[in-house]
Amino acid sequence: MAVKKTGLGKGLDSMIPMYPVKAKTVKETREEKKNEILLKITEVEPNRDQPRKKFDEDALLELAESIKQFGVLQPLLVQKREDYYEIIAGERRWRAAKIAGLKEIPVIVKDFTDQQIVEISLIENIQREDLNPIEEALAYKRLLTEFSLKQDEVAERVSKSRTTVTNSLRLLKLDARVQQMVIDDMISTGHARALISIEDGELQWKIANRIFDEKLSVREVEKLMKTLQKNGEEKEKIKKQNTAYDYVYKDMEEKIKAILGTKVTVQHRADNKGKIEIEYYSNEELERIYDLLRMIH
Repeated sequence: MAVKKTGLGKGLDSMIPMYPVKAKTVKETREEKKNEILLKITEVEPNRDQPRKKFDEDALLELAESIKQFGVLQPLLVQKREDYYEIIAGERRWRAAKIAGLKEIPVIVKDFTDQQIVEISLIENIQREDLNPIEEALAYKRLLTEFSLKQDEVAERVSKSRTTVTNSLRLLKLDARVQQMVIDDMISTGHARALISIEDGELQWKIANRIFDEKLSVREVEKLMKTLQKNGEEKEKIKKQNTAYDYVYKDMEEKIKAILGTKVTVQHRADNKGKIEIEYYSNEELERIYDLLRMIH
């Protein structure tokens, strides 16, 4: 399905000036102020689907102190809902303004599609480097699954390379506990990516804890992964060999059983030694087997 381009990949400047790059003319300033209104802070609520879930409390307190002195210098971008205004961009400013005790907050009201809302929220957080790696990956996944975008379309919208988006999405293959360690900065994305090759979630979790406890570098983890892969390949090779051997010795069991007319078990060891067990159920059967073996000899 063809998706209409929105131009969001160029940033949010087309929606609201995020970072001033040149002095505004009087006309531009008046136009911007004309679109800006004041709302009661209680009328404004965060977007429940906002990609960012964690906010640095210390950073919020610092911003709140700045707002107390200078006010909210940049209006929030909001959309009208039934009985409130939903934040599209600027939740951090809204949180800090509440801490600062503001009763009103400057906003610009616009209408957006659900897809545009996700894109704008994602772009704003990426530009400010506010998202942790897992939040970013989940936002990319939502654009892919909910809005049927392709990876190269997602990459274009957020001004990232397709490789960056692909590598980000791969983090969602990690065990949920390992993803939480990434969120909590216990291990880096470099460590996490090295663990993706492990399919066993429990093993991922154990190695992630070892990384944290022993403060392993990414290079050390990559070496560990190569060792595990090599050991795994050796185990698989031995397993295949044993499977082949099992077939051969099972065939021998059946042939000896046919000759002796009783149950026979061949037990083979890794050192190519073993034993043959021949069962009998009466003295007469033992004598019969004995006579057979003498004849074979």
